[in-house]
Parts: sequence; C-alpha cells; structure tokens
Amino acid sequence: MTTDDVPSRSLPGGIGYVYEQLTDDLQARIRAGEFPPGSRLPGRTRLAAEYGVAEMTVRRAVEELEARGLVARDARGAVILHRHST
Repeated sequence: MTTDDVPSRSLPGGIGYVYEQLTDDLQARIRAGEFPPGSRLPGRTRLAAEYGVAEMTVRRAVEELEARGLVARDARGAVILHRHST
C-alpha cells in the first residue's frame, strides 16, 4: 500500500495546535479499540498521509501519547500499552 492508497481522515479543527488535535484523535482511536494493546501505531509516513499533516506533527503527537501513558516508543515505532478510560 502506498501513501496514495491511504484513506484520509480529517481533524476537527478549531483552537489548538494541530499536533494536539492529532493526539486527541489518535487517543480516541486507541480507546475505541482500533489499535489494541500490544499492536503498533501505523508509521509516521502513513499517519502523515492519512491526516494530511507533516511527519514532525505526527512525531509530536506520538510523544504526547507516550506522555499520556498510552504508547511506548522504540526503534520500530510506537506500541500501544493499554486503553486508558480517562
């Protein structure tokens, strides 16, 4: 699958930084079970294409997810730890 084949998602917009909106959207997807514990988030390139944002924006959002305790990052990407209910 190339980045041209990636379905697009839109962010809610409004007030706040784009990385915060992306973080919130990814968190909602994790909570909904779209990314179960132990699975990996899609890579930065794929998420950037999916949301129409820069890879640096995705990187910042993943850092925020890590700070929230939802993912752990390693050399291969981000692993989902668990679905926080808060």
